[in-house]
Amino acid sequence: MPRAVIDAARRLTDEDEIQAMMAESVQRRFCTTAMLTHELDQAGRTGTALPRRALTPLLAGARSVAEADAWRLWRRSGLPPGHWNVPIFDANGNHIATPDFWCDECAFAWEIDSYRHHADLDGHRATVARNARYVAAGIVVLQTLPSRLRAEPERVERELKAAFRTAQARPRPNVRLAA
Repeated sequence: MPRAVIDAARRLTDEDEIQAMMAESVQRRFCTTAMLTHELDQAGRTGTALPRRALTPLLAGARSVAEADAWRLWRRSGLPPGHWNVPIFDANGNHIATPDFWCDECAFAWEIDSYRHHADLDGHRATVARNARYVAAGIVVLQTLPSRLRAEPERVERELKAAFRTAQARPRPNVRLAA
């Protein structure tokens, strides 16, 4: 499977398409980012620049094109590094959520919430329940629509920095990453 993904990626010219295909193959557990990296390393140089660039955010933990956009924006922001798609637990070991991005330094979560994945009744219920768990645990969370990452990156960055400052200004809640 990783060979097929890389072979197809080397023939595409749109980085979003490449990223989506690679992310989908990892999300569905057809292969890992390590397997894709290995195949890219074996492929030679021709046609690998875009797949290599598309793979970088996935190696950091992004799981979609939108999360890759968020990863790039976070890196440009100058804010401290964090973790992508890691489970967060309260002091009693109860799962709170698996945020798209987590800054453990100040217990800050960033969710890239698309209409497509959260608009039906079950998706909406799950999102509201997740946000209630964040609030109950004292976690500052910022929700961003994927379309805004490209349409309004400067505004999103300002919102990120403001939310991050809010998270830093209060005592850090007793929450932790998965062990």
